[in-house]
Amino acid sequence: MAQTQRILIVEDDDGIAAALVRALTAQGYDVDRAATGTRARAAVREAMPDLVLLDLGLPDSDGLDVCRSLTSDHAGLRVLVLTARVEEIDIVLGLDAGAIDYVTKPFRLAELLARIRAHLRVVSPAPGRDAEFAVGPLTLDPASRRVWLDGTEIGLRAKEFDLLAELMANAGSVVTREDLMSRVWDEQWFGSTKTLDVHVAHLRRKLGDRFGEMAGSNASASDIGIRITTLRGVGYRLDETPTE
Repeated sequence: MAQTQRILIVEDDDGIAAALVRALTAQGYDVDRAATGTRARAAVREAMPDLVLLDLGLPDSDGLDVCRSLTSDHAGLRVLVLTARVEEIDIVLGLDAGAIDYVTKPFRLAELLARIRAHLRVVSPAPGRDAEFAVGPLTLDPASRRVWLDGTEIGLRAKEFDLLAELMANAGSVVTREDLMSRVWDEQWFGSTKTLDVHVAHLRRKLGDRFGEMAGSNASASDIGIRITTLRGVGYRLDETPTE
């Protein structure tokens, strides 16, 4: 029998929190609630949740700081931001802080539940995709969800790993934005694809691929032998590049 998935709601508004607890409990989740950032950090230490729903307007701390600390202290922890901050810069900051998704208030409950299901879905490797494989200096092991660059392991968040796996599996070929959103996030994705661009930027930084990304930098894709190429309006392609 599958273990019940645990969700931590970090929300200081009692009315919103109570409604979310009822809805998620009715869906079969094991639900906890924290009203402050301090309590949220303690709750995660006490019982690691499968997903955190995080409001950014907390009484004792900024939710972005809470998101950064949770995702840096607990590798692989999935944080979904649920907030009234609706500006694009806020969405980018939330994703940069480590969130896997960003939902604005007021939200539609059916949409929120669909996103939660998508993020908690356990995906089995496709046939032929469960074995370790490599592209240039990169090696990826789907079974252990680990990645190495020239033998050195790189720590990736959940969606970063899934995104890199798709690009590596299709190395040398473009993967459209629509296909990446469908395969890495959800086939019924409701929101902006800005999250895809932010996660690609994170991958580039972690892999050292700063080709064309940092003005004045002497680094280039050829330094490491790979490059994530942008095809504007179409998608992305992982390329091997000659090294010196």
